[in-house]
Amino acid sequence: MQDFTPHLGPPSDSVVLRLVDLRRTFHQGSRKIEVLAGASAELREGEAVALVGPSGAGKSTLLHTAGLLETPDSGQVIIAGRDCSRMKDDDRTRIRRATMGFIYQFHQLLPEFSALENVAMPQLIQGRSKREAHARAAELLTTVGLAERLDHRPAELSGGEQQRTAICRALANAPRLLLADEPTGNLDPKTAEIVFQELIELIRVKRLAALIATHNLELAARMDRVLRMEGGQLIELEPHSLV
Repeated sequence: MQDFTPHLGPPSDSVVLRLVDLRRTFHQGSRKIEVLAGASAELREGEAVALVGPSGAGKSTLLHTAGLLETPDSGQVIIAGRDCSRMKDDDRTRIRRATMGFIYQFHQLLPEFSALENVAMPQLIQGRSKREAHARAAELLTTVGLAERLDHRPAELSGGEQQRTAICRALANAPRLLLADEPTGNLDPKTAEIVFQELIELIRVKRLAALIATHNLELAARMDRVLRMEGGQLIELEPHSLV
């Protein structure tokens, strides 16, 4: 086990995300909690990186910071070669919409819309025509075996189908970076395995850089690399050491 220090030489085209010495402190009354204490890492296109650690270790804070949803006290978040750490909110929003996809433990699909409409929604927000958005949504949903479920609303879908739809929604705008927080944590083991395999296949085919927080060490061990949150820092582990 060793500290993971990112390569900070000339930027590589394959490096999609760089986190450099991130620090983030929260205050609870008089108590100061240093959640991120110099966390550094980098992700390259086409690789799935597991983010592990106990509850409360700071995994969600790290994901939110990497996704430009929270601003670090110091350090850099570099996405596709651009330092986004101190951008204005509007610029951060544009970067998120154009570059990132997010998957959560609970699918957070809009209940009044069909699977097709849920996947089309981010594309419409980005300015794509309804026809184009629906065509791409149908293509993505078909890729994960939901061709017969396009018009079904979330309540009419199984848990696995809902999460597959959420994955397709995250990929709708062809992101370079995928951030996932326990994407299979709300599924039974059999369904979780199916969804995990489909997610990894999509990461490979679409050449995404993916950071996936999980408590499932068996799944983490099957990813390309493993980063553990420990003491506010990221430590790289050998995947085979988890099992």
